[in-house]
Amino acid sequence: MTLTGKQKAAMLLMNLDVPTAAELLKGFDTTTVQQLAVELSYLDAAGYRNSTQSAEITRQFYDSLHKRPEFEMKNFLQEMLKNTLGDEKATQIQTQIQELLQKRDPFITIRTAEAETLTSVLETEHPQAVAVVLSEMSAKKSSQILGMLGEGVRLSAVGRMTSLETVTTEAKARIAQMVTKRLDTALAARKSGTVQARPEQSLRKVAVILRNLNKELRDGVLGAIQQKDSEASQTVTNLMVVWDDIPQVADRSLQESLRGIDERQLALALHDADDFIAKKIKSNISERAAAMLDEEASLMSAPKSEDVNQAKEKIINALREMNSKGELTFTEE
Repeated sequence: MTLTGKQKAAMLLMNLDVPTAAELLKGFDTTTVQQLAVELSYLDAAGYRNSTQSAEITRQFYDSLHKRPEFEMKNFLQEMLKNTLGDEKATQIQTQIQELLQKRDPFITIRTAEAETLTSVLETEHPQAVAVVLSEMSAKKSSQILGMLGEGVRLSAVGRMTSLETVTTEAKARIAQMVTKRLDTALAARKSGTVQARPEQSLRKVAVILRNLNKELRDGVLGAIQQKDSEASQTVTNLMVVWDDIPQVADRSLQESLRGIDERQLALALHDADDFIAKKIKSNISERAAAMLDEEASLMSAPKSEDVNQAKEKIINALREMNSKGELTFTEE
């Protein structure tokens, strides 16, 4: 006998004690409970109470819980809900379940993501976000992903993980939401058989190549990109200079860009900065300015992450403005 989804659910209920079965049925409407009761009565009358098929269904359910919890349990819930409530109601309930799980644990989707996919997403995130994500996963998976990340991101993330700075629950939730959203986009692209239109990691490579060209040639290439895709052109322009590039900026260029930044903004920007970046900036300001910067830093207890990021943006924007004029030089290569 080929069993329907409702009959399988009913057969599973047969093998439970009364309190457990009653608890499982609490979330269903009266009509569904009635339908399951009818199936229970039919199966009992048909002699399936102690059948081999009943034991097999129970074993399959047990295996789905213990062998492959992520994949099997999702399929089990999906099929059970579809067969008992219909496609539309099942989709609605699954969405609600996901929202509740996400609210209880913002990192739940991130923890179950494939390492390769999560690594590709983290490659273009801020090191602080990477550090938070890694600290919320198991040590084994964190080590796996850390080994797959680029050296720059890896060192920056580890540096932040070993610092004593506390990240608020609200900040963690925002980071989890941002990374989860990007994971969803990456997974959707993979399922559809397409590649993300403009992966930031690839555009970063283009940006580094272009910034080493003379201004006239670079502007010509950017103009050609803009004609086809203005968003990509702007992204490439911004990616020519990022925060982690500061150690490679020539001293004279960095000195020029820092002239309009006051000591408080510098102290904010360097609050959670890598030692390499902090030393680079301090070595390119006057001794008096460095002393004032240290004084500002000593008076700063726990600045808001928004203020720190804004201060960093002021420095990066100053460097980008110089780059757009062809006045910024780098020491690499």
